[in-house]
Amino acid sequence: MTRCLLIVALGISLAACGDSRLPEYELSGNAMGTTFNITLIDPAEDVADESLQSRIAESLERIDKLASTWKSDSQLSLLNAERSTEWVAVSNELCVALESALEIGRLSEGAFDITVGPLVNLWGFGPDGMVTSPPSDEALASAMESVGYELLDTRCEQPAVRKAHADLYVDLSGWAKGLAVDEVATLLDREGLTDYLVEIGGELRVRGHNAAGEKWAIAIEAPSTLQRKPHSVLRVTDTSVATSGDYRNYFEHEGAHYSHTIDARTGRPVAHDLTAVTVVSESAAFADAMATALLVLGPDAGPRLATNQQIAGYFLVRNATGIEELTTPEFDLLRN
Repeated sequence: MTRCLLIVALGISLAACGDSRLPEYELSGNAMGTTFNITLIDPAEDVADESLQSRIAESLERIDKLASTWKSDSQLSLLNAERSTEWVAVSNELCVALESALEIGRLSEGAFDITVGPLVNLWGFGPDGMVTSPPSDEALASAMESVGYELLDTRCEQPAVRKAHADLYVDLSGWAKGLAVDEVATLLDREGLTDYLVEIGGELRVRGHNAAGEKWAIAIEAPSTLQRKPHSVLRVTDTSVATSGDYRNYFEHEGAHYSHTIDARTGRPVAHDLTAVTVVSESAAFADAMATALLVLGPDAGPRLATNQQIAGYFLVRNATGIEELTTPEFDLLRN
């Protein structure tokens, strides 16, 4: 699912200044159609070298080759090009990613749906390019015929997947960046690094402390189409954070606002007062997908599901006077 990724890492700029700050080693670049930023705190000289940079790049490239919808030769693109409705052999890594994402679909009863791709494209937020007006009812009905997470089955013990519709198109963009964050963090853990921040396209994971010896400070962006500024700041450690919002990627037509966040259950962009959701979880991939699911569900069903599933969720809801904050008990614990 095309995402608006809203988190800004402030672990460096909000840290106290002074001679007590530990040295930082920073890596940044482009990958998976977006940018990445990695901050290592006081790494050993034999760890923070070109070899580590190379392995990080290889990890990001591997996820891109696995799950990109923009690369025609990625494993996911080859699956999307497959017209068979029989079982098709895939790599174990792709099968596990699909099954994990499908589980979020089942948990959210379709609010997160990796088969939403045809609708994303139809509304102008996918590889097919932008549109300036909503699709016709006929085009929407046609696209909906091949949309539905229940149309995709997995058998990861083989591993293999099966489409129930030849035109089924799978989009893992609401999962892949979080997965890449998890993969890079696992790589850093294996290297014995205990204090770091990994951010890819707005999804992030932190461990340990920042250069000032404090928890990492993460700014959650204010929901505004006009400027980028923090709405609130969360201090966390040893966890992942992801945000999904409805206001950064959109188009307007005849006075109506059409968000890039598509509800696969209706085929249309979300149209409610919940404007942004932040999820804090051990897994960046889970946080990535669940933030989308909760945003689609809206200001009532979203917080209810998060509370029932004991998810640390933070919700920004538009009201007559501005923005209202809703939180789950698990999120409140992070602030204490």
